[in-house]
Amino acid sequence: MGRSAVVTGAGSGVGRAVALRLAAEGWSVALLGRRANALDETRELAGVEAAGRIFACPCDIADETAVRAATSDILKRFGAVHALVNAAGINIPARALEVLALADFEKVMATNLTGCLNCTLALLPAMRQLGEGTIVNIVSDAGIAASAKAGAAYIASKFAVRGLTQSINAEERLRGIRATCVLPGDINTPLLDKRPVPPPAEARQKMLQAEDVADCVLLAINLPHRALVEELLIRPRVS
Repeated sequence: MGRSAVVTGAGSGVGRAVALRLAAEGWSVALLGRRANALDETRELAGVEAAGRIFACPCDIADETAVRAATSDILKRFGAVHALVNAAGINIPARALEVLALADFEKVMATNLTGCLNCTLALLPAMRQLGEGTIVNIVSDAGIAASAKAGAAYIASKFAVRGLTQSINAEERLRGIRATCVLPGDINTPLLDKRPVPPPAEARQKMLQAEDVADCVLLAINLPHRALVEELLIRPRVS
């Protein structure tokens, strides 16, 4: 069936942009996300020609059992998965340490870190058997340096995913598997609405757009297999 990929957070933002780019390049794509209607919208946006190659798979990636079941269905359908893009991510409005609740911290970590790990662990065996695979984790420049704007939970999760990416390369590169950590600055996605004070439309237009980050993801995936982009930092040219 050609090359196939799994994209998490595919119902909006960077995940949707990546899924649409892959579909446009002829990939078969499994869309993971919690909201079935949002995944269906992404599938419709891919167009009629790509519809037969797009598989919507509603799933809470923080739930290991659900992820295992979803990836089993995907592998039965596609036969193999050549790329995994972990684009799902959340944040919370009450993010400052003076108001941060433990339950909210754990919620962010469950999606941003545990969800990423669940999907990675579920697909690594198939990639090992195939002898190749590219994993791209959408992190943030908040995974390089903390800022009050991002909040402690989000920052902790992104530092951790950056470490997970490095661990994948340390342990799996000799099996033909490579991992890239994309570290964007501010992106104009629905996640901005979770800020304590969401930015106005004028500010959002100066930010990176989801399609800009998708370009970075496709660069990492489409490079010859002998090459590896370990980390890719991208920021808006102006702010």
